[in-house]
Amino acid sequence: MAITRERVKRKVKKLLSHAGDEGFDLIIEPEKTTGDFILELLKYRELFFFLAWRDILVRYKQTIIGIAWGVIRPLLSMIIFTVIFGRVAKLPSEGSVPYPIMVFSALLPWQYFASAMQASADSLIRAQSMISKIYFPRLILPTSAVLVSAVDFVISFVLLCILMVVYVFTPSLMMLLLPVFFIPATLTALGVGYWFSATGVRYRDFKHIMPFIVQFGMYVSPVGFSSSVIPERWRLIYSLNPMVGVIDGFRWCIQGTSVSLYLPGFIISIITSLVIFLYGLRYFQSTERLFADYI
Repeated sequence: MAITRERVKRKVKKLLSHAGDEGFDLIIEPEKTTGDFILELLKYRELFFFLAWRDILVRYKQTIIGIAWGVIRPLLSMIIFTVIFGRVAKLPSEGSVPYPIMVFSALLPWQYFASAMQASADSLIRAQSMISKIYFPRLILPTSAVLVSAVDFVISFVLLCILMVVYVFTPSLMMLLLPVFFIPATLTALGVGYWFSATGVRYRDFKHIMPFIVQFGMYVSPVGFSSSVIPERWRLIYSLNPMVGVIDGFRWCIQGTSVSLYLPGFIISIITSLVIFLYGLRYFQSTERLFADYI
């Protein structure tokens, strides 16, 4: 029997009518916008916090040294930078602040950024069994991974306070402004993490690039030295690195009036962090529908 166009139309109408009788609706939705993704995150907020709590437990419970890792890593990094840049290279400190505190003030945001970026970038691969079996907003995975790094940040901040007591250093009241500089560090880590997590699903060798990026970024950021050693004519270009403004901001909040905040560079760093975040988010959104295929 020949299948005509009219018979096909009648068959489709019949199926749709039966679906309507049984309570099913055919919904055609446009492509999701950034606002839709944010609303979806709010809808799945319980899953978001559950995944974050799971990662925190795995990080600190199923390890040999546990929470001590959050203390040992920044402490060893501070000692190395103090010896290399402060004693060997004899780079100057800022104002009267002890060199170890100046270094630790920079390690605080940098290690948070590096840890959050790496955790976010690797989140999809670690949860590939979930992605291939059930539906949930994939953006939850790289976003919730950042909360584990926030816990490390709190531990390192406590260690910084202890270091201030040891060196009899009185911090500035501007420490209350630290969240202002914490936000762009988070946005930058998320933006880079979104891009790498989405790209790493298709190209698995991208995970081998992350350690190199972290190491290179630490040396081009003012972690072991003050950004004031950069010649004035290059400071605006140098501030295109979004972590420059964040690190300078942390030092300014902790060390107070003994250092000055390079405002034009900070504004450029903020704009760069926003661009990185929005680009990474948009790239993640455009490739999300392909994750299950590649995994």
